[in-house]
Amino acid sequence: MVLVFALGRKEAEGVLSAGAYGGPFQLVNQAGAPVTEEVLRGRPTALFFGFTHCPDVCPTTLYELAGYQKALKAEGKDLGIVFVTVDPERDKPDTLRTYVSALSDDVTALTGDPASVESMLKSFGIYARKVPQGDDYTMDHTASILLLDRQGQFKGTIAYGEDPAAAKAKLERLSAS
Repeated sequence: MVLVFALGRKEAEGVLSAGAYGGPFQLVNQAGAPVTEEVLRGRPTALFFGFTHCPDVCPTTLYELAGYQKALKAEGKDLGIVFVTVDPERDKPDTLRTYVSALSDDVTALTGDPASVESMLKSFGIYARKVPQGDDYTMDHTASILLLDRQGQFKGTIAYGEDPAAAKAKLERLSAS
């Protein structure tokens, strides 16, 4: 069973009261090209942290986001999706490329060396840890989607399992900002 740490009250208070949110980072995308925090600027962005070996929460969340993105695009609205792995040991660029290509051609997936990924996770207040599972492991992690405006500023979250109409309304407001 995959354990997921949904954005709880204590974590949400820390996130929402944070003055500086996020920070500089250097990772690579699914094509292996270097990417910095600039990827979070220029368009409204749904930022999600997960991993490719996740059996349910991550693929479901990304599938739903891709659907919202497609619907918004049909209305002439823009939404970027950035997926950052919490499992850089297994999620290399090729793995991420295969994983997100089934969803949309407009999803940016990021990975890097474990220290660089960990630094980015910390700067966004994201919880992630390895959980042993027999001879393998899974990941326990924050499952909320972070919403960032065109300047890369934090505007809110969509909780895992949030009502689809409420989630879409948040994304519509974000894309209009």
